[in-house]
Amino acid sequence: MSGEERMARPVDQPDWESLARRALTMARIKRGALIVFLTLVSVPVLLPFFWVVVISFSARTGGVETAVLWKACGVLAPCVLGYAATHVVFPAPRQRMTAALVAAGVAVAGLALLVGSDLHFDNYRFLANPNLVEDLRGAATAGGQFPWVWDAFFNSLAVAAASTFTKVLIATLAGYYLSRFAFRGRSFFLQSLLILEVFHPWMLTIPIFLVIFWVGLLNTLSAPILVLTVIDMPFFIFIMKGFFDAVPWDIEMSAMTDGATRRQAFWHVVLPQAKGGIIAISVLGFIRGWEEYVFVTALRTGNSYWVMSTYLYYVAEDVMGVDYGLVAAVSVFYMLPSLLLYLFLQKYLTQLTFGGVKG
Repeated sequence: MSGEERMARPVDQPDWESLARRALTMARIKRGALIVFLTLVSVPVLLPFFWVVVISFSARTGGVETAVLWKACGVLAPCVLGYAATHVVFPAPRQRMTAALVAAGVAVAGLALLVGSDLHFDNYRFLANPNLVEDLRGAATAGGQFPWVWDAFFNSLAVAAASTFTKVLIATLAGYYLSRFAFRGRSFFLQSLLILEVFHPWMLTIPIFLVIFWVGLLNTLSAPILVLTVIDMPFFIFIMKGFFDAVPWDIEMSAMTDGATRRQAFWHVVLPQAKGGIIAISVLGFIRGWEEYVFVTALRTGNSYWVMSTYLYYVAEDVMGVDYGLVAAVSVFYMLPSLLLYLFLQKYLTQLTFGGVKG
């Protein structure tokens, strides 16, 4: 065959449409397998939470039928898992909102149809009756009056809010300084922060108790606020340093070249770029303070103050055998603020950075 004939011969072209269909099919198979895997893994994790919620709305002093629990969980579990699957299938926020409304409608309709006659709000009467737990117990715990749940609620809110504000303020300033300034001992300081994270804070319970006692803060809410602030500070500083490392130095220099001071450049240029990190550590700090039990218990003697974690513990200890529907209701009320905070701000938690590398 001559050279001209070889050049005139058509060259085989790949079937791009077939390759595209094959790639799309494989992507759908992988996505479906991922959804099935996550569903199977999530069921044993979510089921106990569903049981607590169902018991809080259905249990009575005389007990609760197991059939009610399984029927309600049989409705709630598919709805929640189906809504979670939409986050993988539908990227648009409007489609996710529609899926959430559909899942909520199906859940309400299913519950009303299967177990509607067994649901009630009697277990939540502790929110309006300050003496309900005391009446069920019949005696005071540790020689003190059992408080109203709202007293413990606002104490927990004070601990969580104050510790979060302090941690966010210090971690933001320290993270910016470590990110932007080179000083002698900087590497050693960063390594020291990592070393502090190695030791579990519970190992320091006795020394912390002695320090709090010597400074006169025992039996005050200031003690757990300060302790939680100090314990979480190294981790939060590292997070904020990662966010500030991701902010280009050029835009800050440009602002100062245009006449802004360093403080103005930090406040108006750099800080808005690190907003995601500030919100993320605020959520983590609030949940940490809200759920704290060890130090709020170790740093008090008797019943000098109550928070939601200690309130739930003593409710479960004293009235579990009398009315476990009340214990479930208190548990739901206890985890509700953290759950709502996470649901509304979860997108910022997925943007956490460590050392400039996004997680």
